[in-house]
Amino acid sequence: MAYDVEMIRQVYERYPERIKQARKLLGRPMTLSEKILYSHLSGDLPNEPFKRGESYVNFAPDRVAMQDATAQMAVLQFMQAGKAQVSVPSTVHCDHLILAKEGAKEDLTTAEKTNKEVYDFLASASKKYGIGFWKPGAGIIHQVVLENYAFPGGMMIGTDSHTPNAGGMGMVAIGVGGADAVDVMAGLPWELKFPKLIGVKLTGKLSGWTSPKDVILKVAGILTVKGGTGSIVEYFGPGVESISGTGKGTICNMGAEIGATTSTFPFDESMAKYLKATGRTDVAEMAAKIEEHLRPDPEVAENPEAYYDQIIEINLSELEPHINGPFTPDLATPVSQFGKVAKENGWPLKMEVGLIGSCTNSSYEDISRAASVAKQALDKNLKVKAEFTVTPGSEQVRYTVDRDGFLDTFEQIGGVVLANACGPCIGQWARHNAENLDENSIMTSFNRNFSKRNDGNPKTHGFVASPEIVTAFSIAGTLDFNPATDYLENEKGEKVKLDEPKGDDLPTKGFDVKDRGFIPPSSENKNLEVVVKPDSERLQLLTPFKAWDGNNLTGMKLLIKAKGKCTTDHISMAGPWLRYRGHLDNISNNMLIGGVNYFNERTNAVKNQLTGELGEVPATARDYKAKGIGSVIVGDENYGEGSSREHAAMEPRHLGVRVVLVRSFARIHETNLKKQGMLALTFDNPADYDKVQEDDTIDVLKLTEFAPGSSLVVVLHHADGSTDEIIANHTYNEAQIEWFKAGSCLNFIKENQ
Repeated sequence: MAYDVEMIRQVYERYPERIKQARKLLGRPMTLSEKILYSHLSGDLPNEPFKRGESYVNFAPDRVAMQDATAQMAVLQFMQAGKAQVSVPSTVHCDHLILAKEGAKEDLTTAEKTNKEVYDFLASASKKYGIGFWKPGAGIIHQVVLENYAFPGGMMIGTDSHTPNAGGMGMVAIGVGGADAVDVMAGLPWELKFPKLIGVKLTGKLSGWTSPKDVILKVAGILTVKGGTGSIVEYFGPGVESISGTGKGTICNMGAEIGATTSTFPFDESMAKYLKATGRTDVAEMAAKIEEHLRPDPEVAENPEAYYDQIIEINLSELEPHINGPFTPDLATPVSQFGKVAKENGWPLKMEVGLIGSCTNSSYEDISRAASVAKQALDKNLKVKAEFTVTPGSEQVRYTVDRDGFLDTFEQIGGVVLANACGPCIGQWARHNAENLDENSIMTSFNRNFSKRNDGNPKTHGFVASPEIVTAFSIAGTLDFNPATDYLENEKGEKVKLDEPKGDDLPTKGFDVKDRGFIPPSSENKNLEVVVKPDSERLQLLTPFKAWDGNNLTGMKLLIKAKGKCTTDHISMAGPWLRYRGHLDNISNNMLIGGVNYFNERTNAVKNQLTGELGEVPATARDYKAKGIGSVIVGDENYGEGSSREHAAMEPRHLGVRVVLVRSFARIHETNLKKQGMLALTFDNPADYDKVQEDDTIDVLKLTEFAPGSSLVVVLHHADGSTDEIIANHTYNEAQIEWFKAGSCLNFIKENQ
């Protein structure tokens, strides 16, 4: 269904002139990403082109989307901004808080009871501030956005790292923290460092067992989890036209796993077909009228090396299905080599559970292709050897695939259909006896597979693949399998082979749904009171953070020196902690409990320098804070990769951490730290990480000279009386330095209204 059509019309009406002016400024042809970015500037064009990877730029996104876990903090912050209603179309989607346990109906009923206070808060706040509200069970935010809001050439931000899913409809859609969302909802410009551009040229055509998911699995293997940081990945070339709109969404969705700012595709017939199939013919027709502006200029495709910072080329006709993992989404292995690699690495060969669906792979095409594989298990007398779950992406998808018999097929092979929600993908999975399981293997069509991500068990080896590959491996029950070549023995003792999956990118009988679960925005409830109980354990009104006192930061204690991969899951776990996403003090009890302490190789066990004893990370931080002592977190490479959750920045701020000093940051987390008034610093010499000792007291000097491009001095006072003086760099611009001085970006906004 089409929403905000008038807003889209206005965006398209200004496109030709803005691109004409931008092309004149640049003096050359333009990529698609440049067209969208320059068309969404807040204010006039600059006097000279922006420098990729250097210039901080103010943008005016068209819309904001928030999922329920992050929406709580975003709305709480918006309430402090003093605005009567949101300034751009905004939505809240209740998808993260539903625990997968029994099945769709039972789990949704339980969620509505256990999360009633949070749902009521979000619903009432949405009514008051003119926000569209998607009820529990309506679907996963990214699939719902793709079906209803995404439009070619648009720009949106969302409080979830997989917001780039909307790139499947040709948007520049970027995952952010709640504070960024507050800026846009309050009508303020949104700041982003102008991204670099990575061009991925696709040739050939997908066939057989290979699917769109395999494109991004391959790209992740090439670029790694940080290779896309600070960049937009723009797909182009003749191969893009053979990929469905939802397939494009899958590719863009998982671009978050390479650290990319976002990913996008040029407008083509597959997007137009999807827009029309989802009731947005008017949007498709408007886009077609300015089609030349919704794709890179012809010269770009002819000579991409001159316009992109990096080029990758993939021949879809030669691309194999891939399986990525375990424990990281960039460990890519072609399916033909997977069994061999699994044996060599000692991964558990028995596959315990296969899970399909999620925001990444829950389209009609995904479900229909997976169902065609499941149907073969029935027809060829094959017994499914692994547990099997299905997570539809939206009520529209669920209703339609149920009507077309696919859910019945899955249930006949023993599959369990879960609620239209995130569920196991984000750790909302009550897997039976998970904490006691020994090393085991699961395979999902999700996007992330960090340790403990799905079931909380560090011994679970999580692998990521397409839905059809996951289904085939669930039937085989072993990692030592290649569905393209290997035979299985059925219940009659016969050798049978699975045929290639088949499916339709769109339902031949059209989409159908009885209840979308949507409450549209209204401007008639401005006087509605949003109630937060003072004694609530789920929700807590925010207290502004203290402003900087104008002095250097001295006498701080090292809280933790995190070793190796430290994602936002390690800093602020999801799973059962999601219930506290609206209560900053309560959720702060999970701060860095998953981070590995460099000095003892343990999690949630750090030395309290005041007592000399080992203690939990949050408790130790609280002890320092209670005694008026600031603390410092030291981290490794790509610190804060993963989810956009700003709690990973707010919790340290709340518990008295003043500085996060690392070898390198993931983009969203670095921005979130800045927004909360933290000092986010990087070692000038990455080897200085090794100089940090367990009993260090730390000073940060030259803060009175804090300016863009200037370095700060960090002094490490060691327990033996010696010191190390090291240089620390930062990426703060003038506005962000003002956030630091004010105590947070939100403080700065309120002071300057």
